[in-house]
Amino acid sequence: MGNVGLLFVGAVLFVNGLMLLQRVDAKSAAVFNLFVGGLQVLTPTYLIFTAGNDPLKVLAASGIYLFGFTYLYVGIVLLAGIDNIGVGYYSLFVAIVALGYSFANFHLLKDYPFGVIWLYWSFLWFLFFLLLGLKKAELSDYVGWVTAIEGWVTGVIPAALLLSGYWKHPTEIAIALGAFGVVVFAALWPLTGKSRHPAPAGSAGSTGTTS
Repeated sequence: MGNVGLLFVGAVLFVNGLMLLQRVDAKSAAVFNLFVGGLQVLTPTYLIFTAGNDPLKVLAASGIYLFGFTYLYVGIVLLAGIDNIGVGYYSLFVAIVALGYSFANFHLLKDYPFGVIWLYWSFLWFLFFLLLGLKKAELSDYVGWVTAIEGWVTGVIPAALLLSGYWKHPTEIAIALGAFGVVVFAALWPLTGKSRHPAPAGSAGSTGTTS
């Protein structure tokens, strides 16, 4: 069930990235954020209730709420047209907590690919903090591209591999993900330059199984 949610996390990140790049209307993106946000609140609730008090299963499911609440927050802010600074500072909270989930995946769950993916998400939500919390509008294009790319690399592709049974060789996947993130996101920085447009209100992308 969490893997299905991860697929739609990728979709909403892709849509939100396009919104930041002004390829998708903000209110149109808001509706999809609400759909995925609702899914990403219901999913962990079900997983926790059916975890049989297994602390590792509860831990793995709990992170999904970070993203579910992001999507709901973003959707409401976009539709209401209110200031997005709260989304920005919530994103700082998510970025910090995501480091803890990365550590847990590496050391407790022994899930090395998702240890790296949580680092991706921490980086992305920190960018949302800079863009929305600190109002660094010149980062809009860079954040848009990172968001759209992470939608595929941390959401759609892992979900497809997990759902089809092809998620194998975790150590190699973790190394490949780490190398890809460093190279691509570093290369994007000089290519995007300064944004030509401000970020839409409440435009954080967003979670995932975090799932």
